[in-house]
Amino acid sequence: MQKKRVMTLVLSAVLAMSALTACGSSREGAPASAPAATEEKTETADAAADTSADASADAVGAGFEAGATIGISLPWLGTQNWKEAETMFAEQLSAAGYNPIVQAADQKVPQQQQQIESMIENGAKVIVVGPIDGTQLGSVLEKAKAAGVYVIGYDRLIENTEAVDGVVQFGSVRTGVMQGQALLDGLKALKGDAPYNVELFGGGPADPNAPNFFTGAMSVLQPEIDAGNIVIVSGQTDFTQCATEDWDNSKAQKRMDSLLAGNYSDKEIDGVLSPNDGIARAIITSCEDAGQPNPVVTGLDAENESVEWVWQGKQYCTVAKPTKDLVAKTVEIINSLQAGNGMPSTDVKTDNGKIEVPIYELDPVVVTKDNEKEVFADDPDRMALLK
Repeated sequence: MQKKRVMTLVLSAVLAMSALTACGSSREGAPASAPAATEEKTETADAAADTSADASADAVGAGFEAGATIGISLPWLGTQNWKEAETMFAEQLSAAGYNPIVQAADQKVPQQQQQIESMIENGAKVIVVGPIDGTQLGSVLEKAKAAGVYVIGYDRLIENTEAVDGVVQFGSVRTGVMQGQALLDGLKALKGDAPYNVELFGGGPADPNAPNFFTGAMSVLQPEIDAGNIVIVSGQTDFTQCATEDWDNSKAQKRMDSLLAGNYSDKEIDGVLSPNDGIARAIITSCEDAGQPNPVVTGLDAENESVEWVWQGKQYCTVAKPTKDLVAKTVEIINSLQAGNGMPSTDVKTDNGKIEVPIYELDPVVVTKDNEKEVFADDPDRMALLK
């Protein structure tokens, strides 16, 4: 790092003395399949990276035109929260006077890369990215940074690249802690005394939030497992065993069918850690099909159907991460950049494998039947579901 700082100072001096020379450089990111390998960087690559970083720093404070193009790259529209984000970004950015380009990539990394390329070519001043795979966008985002574009991660961390200015998200480990605690609370409230038979599910392994959710939940559940109060009957406790590829509900239901057939022919399942609402509903459907009593099941995203199921007692809880708050915070940051005020300050940072990324972290909330009307008091659409 000391060497890089020296190189930065030297390059800054050279640039200052070369007023008649127009210099520009960009970094060529590693291919998507290559692991991070900072040891293999050459001094030339370091210098190019530092020059790009300096150019980005020079842009801070400059601002940009009020009617600028803003790119929004979403991973897909397969769940309610992403559909809401698509609509809210288009509406809020248009209302603020920007020209929004809002696209979703149908869970296909090459498609997302191409869409971001197109946003750069269309002169976007800011590109907001909800990555499909947070490790595979380095090269295209480095092109964005070389073009003077601000890059903001949305909901998910962008990994293994310096080409990110910040990430807006709900605390992912904190969310997992809430899910684990809610599962434990629900078991104690609804299933009598321990021990409890429980199974664990994780989200899509390409999503950097998914292992964080699981880690947070296990920080609560592992002591109970060690104490014998929770029994993972299948023995599947590693994230790699419990992950659900692509957050696919049908894959989750298939795995739950298999778990029940192989482990619960002569016993009842008391609870399931579910990473989101779609998977929660798949788990509950599987239990119903197997003739199991309704287990305590967690969730995430406060999707409409799960909001109803929580109210009906079919799903024990969900965790609300209001899309409107996440979008509003992102637009607030865009407004700061447009006005020339740069990225707002934050005390929260996360190592993405290359740099410490500023995190603009919002607080989620656990929703059960007991507090549902309070949580959604200002959400008429969800309140209408509580009948």
